[in-house]
Amino acid sequence: MASTHSNKRDLNVLGEPLKICGCKPMTGWFRDGLCKADEADLGEHTICAVMTDSFLSYSKAQGNDLSTPMPEYSFPGLREGDHWCICARRWVQAYEDGVAPQIKLEATHQSVLSIISLDVLSNHMA
Repeated sequence: MASTHSNKRDLNVLGEPLKICGCKPMTGWFRDGLCKADEADLGEHTICAVMTDSFLSYSKAQGNDLSTPMPEYSFPGLREGDHWCICARRWVQAYEDGVAPQIKLEATHQSVLSIISLDVLSNHMA
């Protein structure tokens, strides 16, 4: 698992330094734009996904509404085209159900390679 600070362990799935996923809205477990996690992030928000209407609807149906604004958390709600760090296992679930969003490989943490192959990820490259 990645540490809370960017360091040499914060590499992407290509083995290069992890790039920013998105800042508008600000994403990441640490709200620093990076898809990295620590032990407290049980969902492992390590995949940089490009939101689609179909994935947002799917996520909502699974109990995780990412599209509705929540001002009390400074969360504007996501729209199609937004880049967001999502849970690795939710991406796998969406992949198995045929609605996985495209991802940015350079902004997806290498830790996901323990559950998803680079070949599968590459086929969903944004």
